[in-house]
Amino acid sequence: MNYGNQMKKIITVVGARPQFIKAAVVSRILQNDPDMHEILVHTGQHYDANMSQIFFNELNLPTPHYHLGIGSHQHGKQTGDMLAAIEVLLLKEKPDCVLIYGDTNSTLAGALAAAKLHIPVAHVEAGLRTFDRKMPEEVNRIIADQLSTWLFTPTEQAIINLNQEGYADSRIIPVGDVMYDAALFYIEKAVQTSHILQQLNYQPKEYILATIHRAENTNDPNALKTLFQTLDQLARTKPVVMPLHPRTKQILNNHDPSLLTNSLIQIIEPVGFLDMIMLEKHAALIMTDSGGIQKEAFFYQVPCITLRNQPTEWIETVALGWNKIVSPSDADGVLTAAMNALNSRGIENQFPFGRGNAGNLIVDFLKKGMIDAHLDH
Repeated sequence: MNYGNQMKKIITVVGARPQFIKAAVVSRILQNDPDMHEILVHTGQHYDANMSQIFFNELNLPTPHYHLGIGSHQHGKQTGDMLAAIEVLLLKEKPDCVLIYGDTNSTLAGALAAAKLHIPVAHVEAGLRTFDRKMPEEVNRIIADQLSTWLFTPTEQAIINLNQEGYADSRIIPVGDVMYDAALFYIEKAVQTSHILQQLNYQPKEYILATIHRAENTNDPNALKTLFQTLDQLARTKPVVMPLHPRTKQILNNHDPSLLTNSLIQIIEPVGFLDMIMLEKHAALIMTDSGGIQKEAFFYQVPCITLRNQPTEWIETVALGWNKIVSPSDADGVLTAAMNALNSRGIENQFPFGRGNAGNLIVDFLKKGMIDAHLDH
């Protein structure tokens, strides 16, 4: 569909693993559209090769036009450094739109920089809420929504949340979840290319997959130790494999390195997206504090225990019986929930995250939205 003669320029801001996956869905479509030109900006929020470069390679994401190299800092400094660097790029490139994803500091910095320069902002994964502002992600997503011109919602609940907060319907665009697009698109490639199960010597459904990285579970070394001890106890019943996040590894090395060597948990280095979705698809159970992974568990119909004290933003996974939220400090509760989940199934054949065409809907709307915005001026 041709909405105008002039090519439209979009700057996409990414910085963390989930954003690389989401951006890959939309970027693949933008690259094949002669009316659109995408400039990819990587803030450097995830800079470890296993958390960053491997995702670009596997997902066929183009090499970022700009890599800001911000790295890991306290929230204020990290966001501030990103804001300053992105502002320079926006003044140089003069895009028609800034595209942001999710709820990280990279999301917030992109939204702030664009809004202050009066550049339209499009937020993919808008409207999600845990209603717990102690979570930095909750603060980021609320502010990003406030500053965005267009709010691309992944679920019906996200629309309800935005309606309750008074957002105009004209700003809310229901598209479904780009992560569901990715789950459908990349699983075939993963089946063909990933050998992670053979390397770990696991058969499908004979292991538990665990991931721990959120600040609420890692900042307190004693709480982290308790959680590892709980998973260690669970591993006596069924093997537990854990791709270890660099932040979690650093905290354990600083406070109790014995947990890395004396545990029954099989700790491995972070893996790429294709290996990860194979581990997810074939796990008997997933235990995680990740918003993205609990949702991927739902996509592959694998029972999930989400290790959080706060509610999940993905309430559909809980409502349909595939996910249970358990406080990580409740060792007995975690063990009981895990044993129950191993023998459970949720409600099947439900599609709360769309039909796998979110990327196409986003690009088509952006083309029309930018033309309309231009005509209004």
